Amino acid sequence: MIFMPYPLSTLHLDKEELKIDKKTCKKIGPCGVGNKALYLNSFFIDRKYYIPYSSITRVFKRIAMSEGGFSGKGMFATMSYLVVEYDHGKQKQCNFKYEDQVDEVLHSLKKEQPQIKLYSKAGEAKIKEEEEKKRLEILSRPKLHASQEKEIAELERAIAYLEKEPSYSEHLSAAAKRKRAYYRTRPSYRYVAMAITILGFIALIYGIYSFAHHSDFGIYFALFGIAAIFTFAGLSVLPTARNNKSAVMKYNDDAISAMEEYIEGYAKFPLPARYAHPIVLQRMIRVIQQGRASKKEEALNVVKDDLKALNENVQVSQEEYDEVVAIKAMFLNANYE
Repeated sequence: MIFMPYPLSTLHLDKEELKIDKKTCKKIGPCGVGNKALYLNSFFIDRKYYIPYSSITRVFKRIAMSEGGFSGKGMFATMSYLVVEYDHGKQKQCNFKYEDQVDEVLHSLKKEQPQIKLYSKAGEAKIKEEEEKKRLEILSRPKLHASQEKEIAELERAIAYLEKEPSYSEHLSAAAKRKRAYYRTRPSYRYVAMAITILGFIALIYGIYSFAHHSDFGIYFALFGIAAIFTFAGLSVLPTARNNKSAVMKYNDDAISAMEEYIEGYAKFPLPARYAHPIVLQRMIRVIQQGRASKKEEALNVVKDDLKALNENVQVSQEEYDEVVAIKAMFLNANYE
């Protein structure tokens, strides 16, 4: 290990223990979940810091909404952060490119370190409020007819089928979000990123040359070049083997094709492959339970209308937000057809 992580908390791991734990930690995006500690990133360097679990009080997700928010024009424009509270109130915030990586960190902590709280204090209060609203909403639902109960039972069977192999739905969601994000990135940004990165390489080469010849300003050019290269590489703006139109389209098409093959094993699956996700089916069930539809087809149309209605002026619960982020891109990519 070339660089040892730096401890943020007052408690440290001994050198040998840290070396083993860092080497075996589960790497998730720029962070890592070890057996002894949580490894966190700086702006440029992955897993640069660590905090032993005994020092951590809370770990939670923070979402910063950029202009647009819940817009009908595209997927959510958001920036995702992992926030760690430690040493009686100190905080470390880590930025992530992909929100699902933040969710994966939280999922791993929930499983491996159940003593750590996974919501902020404000989030815990909000969850209690949302649970009470949900309880009252359930009590207010109308009595279902036998035909509606039959429709719900069919949708529940479809959910169970998808959950046998969750990777298909996860792949479908991730591919849809990646496609949407690609099309929401203006082409001009890529050209600007490429130009600045080229300048960064030139500055880096000049910086190394100047530094070797004992120029006073050489180190500054080197640092500028390194910063430009790492910044734009981290933002995934530049075209790469994985981040180009052909690769993104193929990734999405492959996800849909894989789902089509999987649901062929289910007679009369209630959704087309492009929308085959448990959350879509769960929302359809809720629509029927609320008396807003009686048939599966009607329920799907209501779900589409609900997703279309979300805009920057709509406030939703964390549960609703997580659901919509997982599925909205699928509908946007298909123009809700």
